Amino acid sequence: MYDIKLSASEEALVAKARYFATSYLTPRAEQWENDRKMPREGLREAAKAGLTGLDSPIAHGGSGTGFNAKLLVLEALAEVDMAFAFSLTNTQGIAGRIAMDGTESQRERFLADLLSTERLGATALTEPGAGSDFSAIQMNAKKVNGGWLLNGEKAWITNAAEADIFLVYAQTDPAKRWRGIASFLVDGRQQGFTRAAPYELLGGHAIGTGGFSLTDMFVPDEDLIAQPGDAFKAAMLSINGARTYVAGMLNAMLHASLFHAVDYATKRQTFGKAIIEHQGLKWSLADVATKLEASRLLTYRAAQLVQDDGDAMLAASYAKKFAGDIGIQGIADCIQAMGANGMRTNIPLGRHLACAKLASYTDGSTEIQNERIGASLTDIVAKTV
Repeated sequence: MYDIKLSASEEALVAKARYFATSYLTPRAEQWENDRKMPREGLREAAKAGLTGLDSPIAHGGSGTGFNAKLLVLEALAEVDMAFAFSLTNTQGIAGRIAMDGTESQRERFLADLLSTERLGATALTEPGAGSDFSAIQMNAKKVNGGWLLNGEKAWITNAAEADIFLVYAQTDPAKRWRGIASFLVDGRQQGFTRAAPYELLGGHAIGTGGFSLTDMFVPDEDLIAQPGDAFKAAMLSINGARTYVAGMLNAMLHASLFHAVDYATKRQTFGKAIIEHQGLKWSLADVATKLEASRLLTYRAAQLVQDDGDAMLAASYAKKFAGDIGIQGIADCIQAMGANGMRTNIPLGRHLACAKLASYTDGSTEIQNERIGASLTDIVAKTV
């Protein structure tokens, strides 16, 4: 249906993810949400199934897949549990960064545990007073002999409930704004790290959203990942990929919701016929299917640009904005089509709706995507058809 070219090994990996989602995630996802905690054993099982290392080269224990294959793996998992998929990819993002750009010491200390999910990783940008305005972060890094002392607080961090390997962004010189921001590899098992309680949210607790504070946390020079100024640029480049796979996961949740709604509508009878035969309901679901198709095309276009190292900034913003908008409304429409049965917890539509709302804020809110797109309006309208 879609022109997504994968190698034979990538096709096998995607098939493996679909099987894992059906056989392992489906019977457990509802209970994980009811327990309101991260499913550590589930993450370990994903590692055993070969679903980690999506961002790491084969030479360092990863699967060496391209971005398109990674996207399809995450879509397969998100059809059942977006929170689980997002937790997994965040840990593997840190593993990939260390595998490709880290030192031999960092790979020896952290990589095997991240790939096996015995330890979890997270990227720490957001703070209580700095989210979309990344350059306003207050966590500071002071140069000392042999390393740096980090002080400050991070908030709304994926995996923070249990992760202890963090890529932390901190300000080395507030007067320089974004040019003063550097990134550090922080081991949360060391002195100076204090974990906050996980957030109680509407849903998506498998993500383990929370925060932490650092108090005179010493980070050696070798664990400075990106120099002041370079860190901000690296974060802005990586965000395009993140926005694209979040769009893919939103599409996956909408697809799963549409499946349940259509299945129900073909079996439920009213006034002597299946409710799918009533024009109002049928047209409502046809609108959902049409918007899903458009969203997938936007997402796969952005994914190809990311894989090809092209300029994906605008394409990723289009995909993230559109998938968020139509995902939330579309899942709600699917619930409506199922009547009160759509709200039963044994049907995943309620979990998908909560996660779709959460995803609309993740890696840049809808409003931020509007800003990115709005800033390019002159160039957009100047292009010939």
